[in-house]
Amino acid sequence: MLVSIMLWLLGGLLLLAVVVAGCLVLATLWIAAKAERLVPPVGRFIEIDGNRIHYVETGEGRPIVFLHGLGAQLHHFRHTLFGRFGPGYRLIALDRPGSGYSVRASGATGRLPEQADIVRRFIEALGLERPLVVGHSLGGAVTLTLAVEHPQAIAGIALLGPLTHLETRARQRFDLLYVPSRLLRRIMAYTVAIPASLKYAEPTMKFIFAPQAFPTDYMVSGGGWLGLRPAHFHATSTDVVAVEQDLGRIEQRYGEIAMPAGILFGTADRVIDIRTHGEPMRDEIEGLDFERVDGLGHMLQFIEPERVTAFIKRIAERAFAVEH
Repeated sequence: MLVSIMLWLLGGLLLLAVVVAGCLVLATLWIAAKAERLVPPVGRFIEIDGNRIHYVETGEGRPIVFLHGLGAQLHHFRHTLFGRFGPGYRLIALDRPGSGYSVRASGATGRLPEQADIVRRFIEALGLERPLVVGHSLGGAVTLTLAVEHPQAIAGIALLGPLTHLETRARQRFDLLYVPSRLLRRIMAYTVAIPASLKYAEPTMKFIFAPQAFPTDYMVSGGGWLGLRPAHFHATSTDVVAVEQDLGRIEQRYGEIAMPAGILFGTADRVIDIRTHGEPMRDEIEGLDFERVDGLGHMLQFIEPERVTAFIKRIAERAFAVEH
């Protein structure tokens, strides 16, 4: 009798778990569909080594390629900066593999050398003549890897609040994204991750933009909704896990960077600390143009777009002058 009751309870719990999981899957798909309805693709697609890359471009002239940060997408540049440059530049922003509408190749790891090589191949495929590369946050780490491992492909780098050094404390800020198991990462992406992300979207945005307020149009115009999709969560978690495998080695080679380089950093950045990832770079890259902005947080391009544009154009002038 007791065994029968235990089996009945176990069966009931399993049924409940299946029902809850089913509800989470349906909620995830509904949120993802809403995200894609509110922020549809706006650019073109190109196949790079099995990765389907979504990108936008505008203008004519010397090329500037933009690489976004963790969990972000190309609207972080298209919406904030593209309309401010004026003539003389060809501006290209891409969704890094797995982010936005870019699809990561089967079996891809998300490691920094892999991402940097995809960017190099993207530059070649578009026929870009040694562009300046702009990298924000994790995109800064990808840009630095590109500068170290493929210096012949680019003319210079301009980094915005970049991730530059491996630190054990950094993982603690992204505990919910650090999921080493590929299987668990996939299960979470289609069950709990997206409903939980939607629930905590506002406090998350407040943290990322702090001490400034996040823009009221960020979720649509800034592409924020696109982060609320299972594929995007999976790619973001993959990036968090992968970065630890190579950043420590890459940072040992910053002294090799001989191209024009600049860093713009907010002193109040709560996501990436200027004391760890900004100030030390002055001693690592010779001739580095280092600009610190008192009181500015992590999302520089949203809060100070004119300053960011002026900074990028200043580095571009140096980079393209060397080319000629």
